[in-house]
Amino acid sequence: MITALIIVVLLVAAFLGYVATRPNAFRIQRATRVKAAPESLYPLISDMKKFNTWNPFAKADPDAALTYSGPASGKGASYGWASRKLGVGRMEIVEATPSSRVVAKLDFVKPFEAHNIVEFTLEPKDDSTDVVWAMHGPMPFMSKLMTVFFNQDRMVGGEFEKGLANMKAAAET
Repeated sequence: MITALIIVVLLVAAFLGYVATRPNAFRIQRATRVKAAPESLYPLISDMKKFNTWNPFAKADPDAALTYSGPASGKGASYGWASRKLGVGRMEIVEATPSSRVVAKLDFVKPFEAHNIVEFTLEPKDDSTDVVWAMHGPMPFMSKLMTVFFNQDRMVGGEFEKGLANMKAAAET
């Protein structure tokens, strides 16, 4: 019985040691090419209400309570959400370079606390625009533990892909 307990303790310690060696930060990124000028795509990102017309996370719960504050678009524009399905959080634009880049601070409150950075970059290519949606942030121990069981890049990246497809459909019509 004691031998079995020692083995279990050693296995748990080895597993936790493995978790501790996981990266201390993450980055998830997806890209697409949209047949539209950066000037027509920028408002879809820098205006939080327009952003939520194609944002797959906002579309995931139509009953979520959304609140908007700050200017209508650009630096300082923000929206918050409260939802049984999505939790509670807030996103605020902290940097906005017209027709080329938007950076936002993304804060999750529930079901777990997390603080990340979201970046959109727009790069003109002939009659189209390359759009990159990225998110990065710290990876605390509990997040490292979760990534052992769940592929964060596949889950969040899949939503980014849906969102970029939604944006593309909206911009190209």
